[in-house]
Amino acid sequence: MHERTIAVVPLPSDDLKGRLIGREGRNIRALEAATGIDMIIDDTQEAITISCFNPVRREIARLAISALVADGRIHRTRIEEVVKKAEKDVEKVCKEAGEQAVFDLGIHRVHPELVRQLGSLKFRSSYAQNLLLHSVEVGYLAGLMAAELGANVKLARRAGLFHDIGHAVDHEHEGNHAEIGAALARKLGESPRVCQAIAAHHSDVAGGGVLDHLVAAANQLSSARPGARREQLASYVKRLEDLEAICRRFGGVEKAFALQAGREVRVMVQNDQIDDAQAMMLSKDIARAIEAEASYAGQVRVVVLRETRASDYAR
Repeated sequence: MHERTIAVVPLPSDDLKGRLIGREGRNIRALEAATGIDMIIDDTQEAITISCFNPVRREIARLAISALVADGRIHRTRIEEVVKKAEKDVEKVCKEAGEQAVFDLGIHRVHPELVRQLGSLKFRSSYAQNLLLHSVEVGYLAGLMAAELGANVKLARRAGLFHDIGHAVDHEHEGNHAEIGAALARKLGESPRVCQAIAAHHSDVAGGGVLDHLVAAANQLSSARPGARREQLASYVKRLEDLEAICRRFGGVEKAFALQAGREVRVMVQNDQIDDAQAMMLSKDIARAIEAEASYAGQVRVVVLRETRASDYAR
């Protein structure tokens, strides 16, 4: 999953960098120990960088450092006080964000810890798509499709809302977020059907019922719609290059072009080496190779083009 692991804290002046470091590095060590982050103080003008895989800890550190800089009193005791206040503030934000999401979807009887973990997704993102907003959107979409099919709308909304709950704790556990999320939901009292839908929303679990497919489809719709996700230019270009390289690896392929931000790949083949039947098989083989090797959101359409040209001269 592509997401930010750093945050930048602006400083009113570079003089504060020395005060944040402290004598013999005492202040910076106290800050890193209290928040669990790494502080990067370099030549960047009037700014420092916070690095941490846990987005909640990163936000706590950002708030704490901003408060210390604004206050001007930077010493060990003050650092501990400010970090504790920042922890309470972030905890409150997570709780309120989770409660609002649950309220918006009309879901009841949710374990308070599950609500808090859901709210913490406010600070996580995938390809710059906020995961809390994505979860709410998936809940709405799953509910709409369930209504069209005559299925249980509230259950679909519930499973859709919590489908990415594993991302709230996946930095603390081994495994993929779908399995982690299903285990967390099971532990906090969610129904077996909801837990199954969470585990299966990336089609990692075989079988499943209508609810599993509804949540998986809603997740694809939310993440793959145009404009939903953004990524850095370097990773974007590399992803397109990787798709084209996979295609060019097959025999008979002349050229390959990734289109629509990697949603489609067009493959030009040599007509004297590939016939129509082979072109159909080639598209399937390339699609399977992309599934196995490439990283992408949504789906990738593979189009194989075989051109036959006939020419003659009128004399």
